[in-house]
Amino acid sequence: MEAVLIGVVLVILFLTLVGALSIRLVQQYQRGIVFRFGRVLEPVRQPGLRLIVPVADRMVRVSMQTTVIGVPPQGAITRDNVTLTVDAVVYYRVVDPVKALVNVRDYPSAVLQVAQTALRSVIGKADLDTLLGDRERINAELKAVIDAPTEKPWGLLIERVEVKDVALPEGMKRSMSRQAEAERERRARVIAADGEYQASRRLADASRAMAGTPGAYQLRLLQTVVDVAAEKNSTLVMPFPVELLRFFDKFTRDTEPTAAERPPTGQPEPAAPAAGDGHRGPLT
Repeated sequence: MEAVLIGVVLVILFLTLVGALSIRLVQQYQRGIVFRFGRVLEPVRQPGLRLIVPVADRMVRVSMQTTVIGVPPQGAITRDNVTLTVDAVVYYRVVDPVKALVNVRDYPSAVLQVAQTALRSVIGKADLDTLLGDRERINAELKAVIDAPTEKPWGLLIERVEVKDVALPEGMKRSMSRQAEAERERRARVIAADGEYQASRRLADASRAMAGTPGAYQLRLLQTVVDVAAEKNSTLVMPFPVELLRFFDKFTRDTEPTAAERPPTGQPEPAAPAAGDGHRGPLT
């Protein structure tokens, strides 16, 4: 009985050991690749409990999640000969786990090296204005350059590439600041000139509208007087009324002699008698 009991215990331990060596758990975000004596055994194991042959098989789990790696700052020279430092971030994931394990060793490090090289290459082909103002174009070019050598041979998909920061030299920063200040000043002057032009046109329209109504000038004068008096000034200057000037102008025209009353041209005007002279009769 003791021998039988020992045998049963040994069998149970053996089965437990075989089960521990045969059962593998694959998570939902993983895929299992089984190597039997060094060769890939199809198909790719899906999530769940999977059985392998102990000793003969070896399973490697590959994560299918999106991985984010940061590209360290890279010094580069743009097409317009500006030296700067650029860093980026790369989002990628595995689409073919077999290629990711077989065709490349340590694919995260390989993606990082390709991203650094592509970053220098793309920055060297772009100018500074494009790099600062058109980030989407730079990101698209980086994605295309990194995705080309990694998707088909390595089984990786580059989902997104973003340029994080562009560090400019201090001299370039000061130059760009002066340029931006000059541009803002130019816009301010243009806006002010356009406002003056529109105001002058409105004033001209108002002047033409008020010309048909003489009393409008006087009403505008009274309104101006009210506005000036509201400021509590000690001195108030009253302009001369326009209607009074017109009255004097009309009165002057009415009192001027007509052409019939003027003496003929070339004849002297009769001399006025001297003061104190009277009428004297003939001498006898």
